[in-house]
Amino acid sequence: MSVSVLFLISFLLHAFVGWTVAPDLLAVHPLLGMALWVALLLSALLLPMGFLGRRIASPTLATRLTWLGLLCMGLGSSLFVLASLREVALLAKQGFERIWPATLATADLASIRFDTALLVPVLGLLVTLWGFSNARRTAAVVRVDVPIANLPDALQGFQIAQISDIHLGPTIKGPYLQRIVTRVNSLGADLVAITGDLVDGSVAELRDDVLPLVDLTSTHGSFFVTGNHEYYSGVHGWIDTLRGLGIQVLMNDHVVIHHHHDAQDPKPATMVVAGVTDFGAHHFDKAQRSDPARAMNGAPVDAVFKLLLAHQPRSAPDALQAGFDLQLSGHTHGGQFWPWNHFVRWQQPFTAGLHRLQSLWVYTSRGTGYWGPPKRFGAPSEITLLRLVRA
Repeated sequence: MSVSVLFLISFLLHAFVGWTVAPDLLAVHPLLGMALWVALLLSALLLPMGFLGRRIASPTLATRLTWLGLLCMGLGSSLFVLASLREVALLAKQGFERIWPATLATADLASIRFDTALLVPVLGLLVTLWGFSNARRTAAVVRVDVPIANLPDALQGFQIAQISDIHLGPTIKGPYLQRIVTRVNSLGADLVAITGDLVDGSVAELRDDVLPLVDLTSTHGSFFVTGNHEYYSGVHGWIDTLRGLGIQVLMNDHVVIHHHHDAQDPKPATMVVAGVTDFGAHHFDKAQRSDPARAMNGAPVDAVFKLLLAHQPRSAPDALQAGFDLQLSGHTHGGQFWPWNHFVRWQQPFTAGLHRLQSLWVYTSRGTGYWGPPKRFGAPSEITLLRLVRA
């Protein structure tokens, strides 16, 4: 998207809020209307810097402008949604009064317009501040039991810690990731799964910020699959970098794990841990087309449990055909903040949580970080601890 188009879209979105809300605020008090227009103008100018700030030569100025731009993006989004809902409600009020004038003994339209005009910026600011607090805190641990038929004793209680969609980049740095790693390590998981979109930037920009991953601990190690943002950020460099940190990167392939509770177990259980490239990887590298069936090639026939890591939930139908028992995904962020959580289902079969697709369980993480605006409202971030239990 060109710079001019980006600024045009930003100005149009903010202008809509001004045209629909500011006149009624002016009627309440002239300073309120003027203050809204000034705030909207500043936000419209700053919002594109969330995308363009990295182009500025001064690192300090680039970081500050990027932060301001992304904060304005979150605020502007909420203001636009609230202003749109207000217009719909006012039109509905007018329509009902025309159709049933005698049955609506409610407040007059002018009073409603003034009250709701003040409500839009107040609610927009409160939602943005609340969403900022939710986004910047360390993700809470969400514990999920996954019932598996005929699960052997050796895998009863097997724990998988999943982190996803951290999006290291302009506003998420190494200390944020270190807090996540510390919390994951406190869980004592048997395996750590990183289901893509770890980074939003090149290896040169973020090499130091991923170093906390070296400290991840679990019984069988850490496994990573690519998300779409790795392909925007130089995927080949990131694959090499993560492997150098001791992370096992799965690219349409698998590893075999033999697990037992302790040395007294007479027979350890054999399980397959597979991973596929991002669902859209072939658009960037045809050789990396996502392929769950290929990821199962050569898997032992006596494997009692088959796990697939796939960034996007829409890999699930192919995972089902390939014979997997559980797919772990991310990508959706759970919508990240209202009302966008209601639109994710148009693009992905699952938005968040544990779902069943015939014999396949699919768990979709809401993500451990955030993308774009530092804002989470109605879709909190998570570190997921999945526990296998006998059905």
